[in-house]
Amino acid sequence: MASNIIQAATSHDALFPVQSRPRLLVVDDQPANIQVLYQILSSDYQVFMATSGAQALALCAARQPDLVLLDLIMPDIDGYQVCQKLKEDAATRDIPVIFITAQTDESAEEMGFDLGAVDFISKPINPRIVKARVRTHLMLKAQSDLLRSWAYLDGLTGVHNRRFFDERVNSEMGRAIRNQTPLSLVMLDVDFFKRFNDHYGHQAGDDCLRRVASTLKNSLMRAGDHVARYGGEEFVCLLPDTDFAGAMRLAEAIRHEINGLQIEHAESSVAPYVTVSLGVGCKPAHIHGSAMSLISLADTQLYKAKEHGRHRYYGAELES
Repeated sequence: MASNIIQAATSHDALFPVQSRPRLLVVDDQPANIQVLYQILSSDYQVFMATSGAQALALCAARQPDLVLLDLIMPDIDGYQVCQKLKEDAATRDIPVIFITAQTDESAEEMGFDLGAVDFISKPINPRIVKARVRTHLMLKAQSDLLRSWAYLDGLTGVHNRRFFDERVNSEMGRAIRNQTPLSLVMLDVDFFKRFNDHYGHQAGDDCLRRVASTLKNSLMRAGDHVARYGGEEFVCLLPDTDFAGAMRLAEAIRHEINGLQIEHAESSVAPYVTVSLGVGCKPAHIHGSAMSLISLADTQLYKAKEHGRHRYYGAELES
């Protein structure tokens, strides 16, 4: 029965682009209950499924659903624990959780709300109530996401700002350590940018930074990768699940793409066009580390690239 649900979801997704419909994760250890919710919701939403708490946490980290419909009683990790873990992780804390439960006592609801749930839906399922509450909480989430996006965006370049990066790098480091996966950073600096500003003016300098930021965004291939303005003319790319070799390839691709913009820079000492220097830091899968140590490593490699002539990149891995 569960396989039939997956096949139905796949065929339905083929008709609609992924970006066009909100993503719902239904979590229940009974596939029959998942099928009921799928039949109610699949015409309007992408519906993913998980039959255990552990699977639900993994899917939330990987797929970032817009809302979770969560069974309260499950054999491995119950709904309370799943909700608590989601709210403890910066990468998933803003996903609204609706508990689906046959329990009706007030203490169960109080505990759920204390852990961060937004609503409770009682079994047996009433389709009209489910649709109405899902629609309401998705609308509220969309409004919250918009407000958060404004708070986390750099006003000049349109990429994420330092505040976003500082929060996200810590959560990604925690996830990388838990899952024993690699995490990489690419830090870069526009070469001789002060000279560029002095020669061409601040308006041209702002336009240069916007073009660099746009190129960086276009260089990232996965939804989980992020670029942020770190400060002034310095940017950073945050690359979950990316090993050292992959980060170094991206650094070379970025260096090539920025050079290819051919933004005139008459005051540069390394090229007639705007160039960048880059530093790569990587936490290998089997190594523990801190966000601060990874940032420091990437920054050290950036300094080495600038010290050795700019318009180049250096990289290193964290050691145990």
